[in-house]
Amino acid sequence: MLFTENLEEIIFHRHEIHEADELIVLSGYLGPRPVARLEELPFNSTVIYGIYGSEGIKPTLHNSLISIHNNVDNLNIFYSQLPVHSKCYAWRRRGEIIHALIGSANFSTNGLTTPFREVLAETTFDTFRPLNSYIQHVLNNAISCLEVGNERVTENVVNNEECKITLLDRDGQVQNAAGLNWGQNPNNHTTLNDAYIAIRTNHIKDYPNLFPPKQVNPQILDNRGRFQRHNDAIEILWDDGITMEGLFEGSQPINGVIYPKQISSFPVKAELGEYIRSRIGVPLGQPVRRHHLERYGRTDITISLIGEGVYQFDFSV
Repeated sequence: MLFTENLEEIIFHRHEIHEADELIVLSGYLGPRPVARLEELPFNSTVIYGIYGSEGIKPTLHNSLISIHNNVDNLNIFYSQLPVHSKCYAWRRRGEIIHALIGSANFSTNGLTTPFREVLAETTFDTFRPLNSYIQHVLNNAISCLEVGNERVTENVVNNEECKITLLDRDGQVQNAAGLNWGQNPNNHTTLNDAYIAIRTNHIKDYPNLFPPKQVNPQILDNRGRFQRHNDAIEILWDDGITMEGLFEGSQPINGVIYPKQISSFPVKAELGEYIRSRIGVPLGQPVRRHHLERYGRTDITISLIGEGVYQFDFSV
């Protein structure tokens, strides 16, 4: 059987139809949100970060995974010293694989939640033994995330592009009813703290690897019978260790290609606005102004890509 949608829910509920006592996840790239969610499972899980052997790992992602490892009792996280780009999900009982999915989906929010972008397929019984041997070979050449030295935590993953996105409008002010103050518009179906970060044309042209084109959803038609575009899910790791899920939302055409025009938190739009207000000392529900940002120490956020669909947002002073 081949799966192209709802991959995260399939992975987290597969044990309900297979009597497993262990889950092994081998993934080229990782996102912290699904890794942390493994705490929900009623048995032990092992996660292997595959691409570490060739690209290392950014400090922000490493620190997030360390925190998860230390706080989730039924989880062990390893980094493969072999460069591995495989995506394997294996359910085992008494050390032997009883069910497995392989395909293109990384163990990250972006890899598991965007319909039709990635696939996972069930493997047949005759593959269980060689797959188990393959996973064991990778594990034999892996180290615990707790063993990683600083020399491997300073390397740039994916690319070294860093884009500074301003939180001000073209007049040098925080918008009254958009951007960080999106929820302040009484005519929107929003709450007071809803917020987004605007992506401008120059950001996309200057940093094409950071802001990928939007994909068409072949199952959703708009009122004109045209296929709609996905709001792609991402994971956001802030410089202070806070993580949240986000969406690349909206659409803006550039040279005939459709790109997103803003970043919001998901599923709660107010999470981003509440977080920014907390950091700069503005009471919840109150509008953000330029002088609040200047008092805090900066009026922009530096964005970089640290893994497939996993972004670092630096708002440090």
